[in-house]
Amino acid sequence: MAYKNRFTQSEEFRRDELIRLIEAHVERLTLAELEALYYDMTTKSYIND
Repeated sequence: MAYKNRFTQSEEFRRDELIRLIEAHVERLTLAELEALYYDMTTKSYIND
């Protein structure tokens, strides 16, 4: 069980790290790039409004 808990914590840390990296890069996108990203994500059903 202890191994599973460490693995889960590692996954959570990696997930948080990836979110921080993605947020940092998204903040630098232009409006046109953000619109293109939004369109791409909605057409692939990553975002459901």
